[in-house]
Amino acid sequence: MPEQLEQLQHHAPENVRDRLAYLFVKFLRFFADSFFARRYGHRAVVLETIAAVPGMVGGSLQHLKSLRRMESDHGWIRTLVDEAENERMHLMTFVHIARPSGFERLLILLVQGAFYNFYFLLYLLSPATAHRVVGYLEEEAVYSYTTYLAGVDDGTYANVPAPAIAIDYWKLAADARLREVIIAVRADEATHRDVNHRFADQLT
Repeated sequence: MPEQLEQLQHHAPENVRDRLAYLFVKFLRFFADSFFARRYGHRAVVLETIAAVPGMVGGSLQHLKSLRRMESDHGWIRTLVDEAENERMHLMTFVHIARPSGFERLLILLVQGAFYNFYFLLYLLSPATAHRVVGYLEEEAVYSYTTYLAGVDDGTYANVPAPAIAIDYWKLAADARLREVIIAVRADEATHRDVNHRFADQLT
């Protein structure tokens, strides 16, 4: 229980930008819940393709900023690019667990394209707000994976064997199952949540 409470911690909005970021994420959550309902494997496949966008956008813009100013990025670039790669590995893992349908692949193209351009512009206008959005997105991801884990524990979802790609990436036991994968992914998302909230605080 203490571990779960730690995972589900929430950053209370402190100003107008925070509140707008929080409302925007709740708006996205409403559509995700409406479309996927309790199909958490398919939800993960689609949403992880979007979750991998902010780190790459933020990393590239921080890279350009460092070049323009000819000064250190203080480790932000590597942190953000690593975040993007980590989210991509989440996707590669869940593709093996929940095969996306043709419609979901089309949805990925449309949503990812729209979100990339939105986030790029947001980061140019207000990097602090952009990072706060990601912080709140990751809070929702932690909540979703916690619910998914509870469903595995109560038998709602089959505790299938972990894909080989997940065992290799997270160094899991050879006989690891979906439960261990969800725990590893949730821990990643909690880290991304904390990092992005901290970046937003620093920029504010």
